[in-house]
Amino acid sequence: MGLMILFAWALPMAVAAAPFAAFVMDARTGKEIYAQNADTRLHPASLTKMMTLYMAFSAIERGQVRLDSKFLVSSHAAAQPPSRLGLKAGQRIELRYLIRAAAVKSANDAATVIGEGLAGSEPKFAQQMTQMARALGMRNTNFRNANGLTAEGHYSTARDMSTLGRRLFYDFPQYYSLFSRRSADAGITTVSSTNKRFLDSYEGADGIKTGYTRAAGFNLTASAKRGSKRIVATVLGGNSTAHRNQVMAQLLDAGFGKAPTRVREVKPAPPQFVAERKVRRSVQVAQAAAPAAAVRLSSSQRPVARASTVAVVTPAAISAAVQRAQAATPPAAASAAPGRALAASARPARKPEARRLAAAAEPELLADAARPEARPEEGDASETAAAPMKAPRPLPAPRGDRSASLAAPSAGSPSLFVQTAVPQPESMALLAAPPTQRSETIILAALEPADDADPQATEIVARDAAGGGGNWGLSLGLFRSQSEAQQVLLKTALQESGALGNAPSRVANTQRGFEANFTGMSRESAQLACDRIAARQQSCRVFGP
Repeated sequence: MGLMILFAWALPMAVAAAPFAAFVMDARTGKEIYAQNADTRLHPASLTKMMTLYMAFSAIERGQVRLDSKFLVSSHAAAQPPSRLGLKAGQRIELRYLIRAAAVKSANDAATVIGEGLAGSEPKFAQQMTQMARALGMRNTNFRNANGLTAEGHYSTARDMSTLGRRLFYDFPQYYSLFSRRSADAGITTVSSTNKRFLDSYEGADGIKTGYTRAAGFNLTASAKRGSKRIVATVLGGNSTAHRNQVMAQLLDAGFGKAPTRVREVKPAPPQFVAERKVRRSVQVAQAAAPAAAVRLSSSQRPVARASTVAVVTPAAISAAVQRAQAATPPAAASAAPGRALAASARPARKPEARRLAAAAEPELLADAARPEARPEEGDASETAAAPMKAPRPLPAPRGDRSASLAAPSAGSPSLFVQTAVPQPESMALLAAPPTQRSETIILAALEPADDADPQATEIVARDAAGGGGNWGLSLGLFRSQSEAQQVLLKTALQESGALGNAPSRVANTQRGFEANFTGMSRESAQLACDRIAARQQSCRVFGP
C-alpha cells in the first residue's frame, strides 16, 4: 500500500506557490504504489488537455467526427494566450492537426477549438469533460475550460490525472504514440514537444503531458515501460521544469522497484455515457451490459443529423422500434435476451465499412513520424509567457452558448436515425464573441459537492498540510533551498515508508535555512524512524512538544 505523506512548507503569502502532490500507480492493474497529497484538489494546468484529447478520440470512435473534419476557429479560441498554434479567427483546420498541436505543443487555441467544435461552446464542452471524468472514476475533478488556463472551479488531483493518463493508454492505444512525439506536423507549422526533456532523459518514458501556470506550478503526468512493467505517475506543483522532472524520475524509479514483475493485467472497463440532446425531452439509452455509472453529455441546442451516428432517439421512435422488434423476435429468443432490442453501448460497434475507414484514417494522425524534428521548446510555451517577473495576459472567460451551425433534422414526425453511407459534414461553424477577462486567482470548490452539482463554496488552493497522530516529530536538518529540503523528504519517505507511516512532512523556512521535518508522530514512532534513518548515515533529530 502506498504512503499518504503530505508535503507543505511555510509561504510568505497563501498563493505564493502551489501545493505539491504526487501519485504513482501500476498501470497494468491501476493499483496505487505511492501517494502524497494525492487527493488534494489543485489546478491541473495543461494536464486538462488529456481530457480534451480523450473526448476528441471518443468522438472519432463514435463517428461523431472524423480526423479530416474541419473545425472553424472562433475569435474566442484565437484569443487564447500561449502556448498557441497561432490560429486565426475564421480559419478552418482539420481535427487531426488540432489534436497534434494540443498533444505535442500543448496549444491552448487548438484545445479550445476542439472543445467548441465538439460541443458547440467551451462551457458545454467543459461540462461534458466533467461528466466523462465521473464515468472514468475521477471523483475530485471539475473542468471549466478545454485548455487548463486558470479559472475558478477548475481543479483536479494527482490521483485523478494518473487515472486519466492510464485510460488514454488503454482506451486509445492507436493514438497513444502521439504523446511520445518530439515534433509533429500541425498543418500550419511543425510543432515541438513540451515534454522532450523528460522523454529524452528517462529510460522507457513514452508520454504523457506537461502543464504550467503560475498558480499551478510545474505539472507532469508521465508513463514509462521497462520490461513487463508500466508505471503511470503525476506530479503537481513542481518548482521548475528540472525539479518536476527530477521528482518524477524518483517516483517512477520507486514505482518500478515496488511493482511486481508478473501480475495479471486488469484493463479498465469502457465508460458508458449517454448523450443528451436538448430537445423537448431527454432520453437515456442504456448499455446492454455495462456496470459503470452513466454519464449525461449535453450537446448543441438542436440535434445534429449526422449520417454516421445516432442523432435523435425519441419516445415515439423507441416505442415503434420495440413493437417491430417484438413482432420479429420469436418468443423463445425474446425470453432469452430481454431488453436487448434497443440496447446501446457507449462505443457502438462500427459497420465493416466504418471500421475500414477508421482503420485507414487513424494512421494518418501519426503519419508524419519520419519528419525532421523542429528545435525543441523549453517546456510549455506558457511557462515563458507566465514567468514570475511578467504578468500574463488577461485570460478570456468562458463564453456563452455557441451552437454548431450544422444541418439539423426536420421538425416532423419522430424518427430513429441509424448509420448510413451518406458522408458526414466536413466543417463546423461556430459563432464568435469578444473575449472578456478571467480571474487569475485559482479558487477551489468545496471539498464534497454532489457529483452533478455545480460547486459553490470555494477554497484557496495553497494550504497547510499540518496534522497527524501526535505532537512529536523528527528533523532531517537544514538545507540551503526549499527544493533541496523537499528532495530529502521525498527520498526519505520512499526509503522509510514502514517507519514513517502517514506522518506529514513539512519544510520550515527559518532564519538559518530550510528545515526538513516529519511531524504528527508519537514519541516512540519518531524515535524508531529516526534510529532507522540514522542507521543509513543520515542526519536525524527527534523533537517534541
